[in-house]
Amino acid sequence: MINASVIGYGYWGPNIVRNLIQNPQFQVSIICDTDKKKLDGLKKIHPFIKTTQNPNDIFSDKNISAVCIATPISTHFSLAKKALLSDKHVFIEKPLTNLASSAQELATLAKKNNRVLMVDHTFLYTSAISIIKSLIDKKALGQILYFDSMRTNLGLFQSDANVLWDLAVHDISIVQYLFAKKPISISAFGVSHTQNKIESLGFITLEYPHGAIAHINCSWSSPVKLRRMLIGGTKKMIVYDDVEPTEKVKIYDSSFKVKKNDKNKMMVDYRIGDIHIPKIDLKEALSAAFEDFADAILTNKHTRSDGHFGADIVSLLSYADESLRKKGQTVYVKN
Repeated sequence: MINASVIGYGYWGPNIVRNLIQNPQFQVSIICDTDKKKLDGLKKIHPFIKTTQNPNDIFSDKNISAVCIATPISTHFSLAKKALLSDKHVFIEKPLTNLASSAQELATLAKKNNRVLMVDHTFLYTSAISIIKSLIDKKALGQILYFDSMRTNLGLFQSDANVLWDLAVHDISIVQYLFAKKPISISAFGVSHTQNKIESLGFITLEYPHGAIAHINCSWSSPVKLRRMLIGGTKKMIVYDDVEPTEKVKIYDSSFKVKKNDKNKMMVDYRIGDIHIPKIDLKEALSAAFEDFADAILTNKHTRSDGHFGADIVSLLSYADESLRKKGQTVYVKN
């Protein structure tokens, strides 16, 4: 069994603890949080798990081989670096860090120390995204023309990260995983509705080679929760709605073809076919993520969302931030 501990028992921490306990590959030894009330509440549910308010108690324990970090993004780098230097494998909440340079440093350190560094980009482990990934890899959609995503809700307003780092990070990680290539440029625009200069509404456009684009609309100030992505291909199109309880993916056998007639006028032929709704495995994505984490520790393989993948996502978010500061000016991505 993998002896694991958790740092951070706030919003996401309880989900991590629950999934670790349910996974037979892990044994949970210590939970750390600065809030003693949260630890007291944990003790009522799991009286046999040790607790501490000092993360150094975990780093210094040689019996602990894996650390899960679910703390504010501003603390990610220091905690993850200490864990890796203490010879621990690390599972960390998204995004990896708040700076591209520090994210790359962690990915390099993990590789140097032969430790697993995995970022919790949970959506990559959903059945819906696995189905879409398979269709794209098999070219079933044809050439991808666009991704159009909407991720909105009312709150939770963050104090140390804008809406791009909190919500758009999900869509960027999904697009990066599905496309398996970096965009060539990014533009972003956002506004703050809380007078603290932290954007609560944002729009990102990523331009990819061969003319494909991804557009992301994210907001903390929407009256409704939306988690919807449209993917358009030259052969088929997809609607992915994560809020739907069962029919999350709908594959439209629809397309269009542009041609010119003898008078050099543009003509568009439309093809409207059937709609296919594949069966979705409703297994919790976080559970699948921990299976991948355990497998990587035990077999020394790469995870779907390893440190280098996580560092790429932080890099793209940093480019988006640069465009935000420049009022939506296009920023070109370095290879």
